[in-house]
Amino acid sequence: MNQSILATEFFGNSLQEYSFFLATIVVGLIFKKLISKYLSHLLYKLVGKKASSVGIDKFDELLTKPIGLFIMLCIIYIGSSHLEFPSFLEIGKESKFGIHNITIKIFSLVYIYAIFNIFLKVIDYIGLILKKRAELTENKMDDQLIPFATEIAKVIIIIFALFIILGNVFGINITALATGLGIGGIAIAMASKESLENLLGSFTIFFDRPFTVGDIVQVGNVTGKVAKVGFRSTRITTFDRSIVTVPNKKMIDAELDNLGLRPVRRVKFHIGLTYSTSTDQIKKIVEELQEMINIHPKTNDDGRVRFQEFGASSLDILVIYYVNSPKWEDLINAKQDINYKIMDIVKKHNSDFAFPSTSVYLQQNN
Repeated sequence: MNQSILATEFFGNSLQEYSFFLATIVVGLIFKKLISKYLSHLLYKLVGKKASSVGIDKFDELLTKPIGLFIMLCIIYIGSSHLEFPSFLEIGKESKFGIHNITIKIFSLVYIYAIFNIFLKVIDYIGLILKKRAELTENKMDDQLIPFATEIAKVIIIIFALFIILGNVFGINITALATGLGIGGIAIAMASKESLENLLGSFTIFFDRPFTVGDIVQVGNVTGKVAKVGFRSTRITTFDRSIVTVPNKKMIDAELDNLGLRPVRRVKFHIGLTYSTSTDQIKKIVEELQEMINIHPKTNDDGRVRFQEFGASSLDILVIYYVNSPKWEDLINAKQDINYKIMDIVKKHNSDFAFPSTSVYLQQNN
C-alpha cells in the first residue's frame, strides 16, 4: 500500500522522488552551517594558518556565508537530479528562451557566482593579512600597493568569471568574442577614455610616487590625509572627517602640494594693536615676541616679528614663524601655545588688540 502511494505521480514525478528532494533540502539546511564551518577551517589551513594577526574568526566571517550558498546549491542539484521537469514546463525546451533552458541558465549563473564569490573573499582575506604585515613596516609604499594589488586580483577574477559565464552558460564562442573585441577595441577605448586616463593615473602615482598613503596633501580645494589609492580614484580623509574621492587623473594633472614632505610648516599673520600704543611699547612687544618665538621648543630660528604698517584702525605687527614638524597636530598645538603667549605679552606691556573702528569728529560752526 505504501509503495503504491509513493509511486503515485504528480507532474511527471513520483511522490518518492519528491520526498527524496525535500529530505535532501531539509538535511542540507540542518547541516549547512556545520559543513560550511568545516570547509572554511579546511580552506583556512591552506590560506591563512600562518596569519595569526588576522585570525580564523575573520576568515569564518568572510567565507562561511559564500561557502554555505555553494553547499546549498550543491544539495539542491543533488536533490533535483532525480526529478524530471513537468511536461507543461518542457514547452520550448529546444528554444533558448524556453522555461526549461532559462531555469537551467539561472541556476548555472548562481552556481558560478557562488564559486567565484569564494575566490573574491579569499582575496579579501589575503589582502587583510598583507595589510597587517605592511602596518609593521616603516615604508608606506606597501600600504599603498596592497589595496591596489587586491583590486587588480579581484578584477582578473571577475573577468575570468564573465568569460566562463559567456562561454558555458550562454554558449558564446570566446575566441570569436576576443576577435570582435580586438576590432572594436578602439571604439571601446574612446568610450571609456576618462576611465583609462584614471587607470593610467593610478600607475603614475605608484611609479612616480608624488605621495603615499598616510601623507597629507592639498589638491585644489581639498586638503587631507590620503586614505586609499584605487584603480579610478584616490580617497582623501579631510580634517573634518569627511571622505573626498578625487579622480586619479586630477591627482596627477592638478597642482598637488604634499604637505607631508615639508620639513617645517609656516605660520604668517598680523597683530593689530590700538593706536594708543606708544613707540616704546611697540618696540618692547616686538622684541619680546621675537625672543619668545626663537626659544619656543616647536619653532626654528627663521621666525620674524616686525612692526610692519599703519592700518586703517590698528598698528600692524607682522609675525612669521616655522613649526619644526610636518604633522597637522603639532602645527595646531604650537599655534595655540604661541597665541596664548602673544596675548600675555601684549597685556603685559599695557597695550590691547585693535578692532575695526571709525572716528567721527564734529565741528561746530559759529
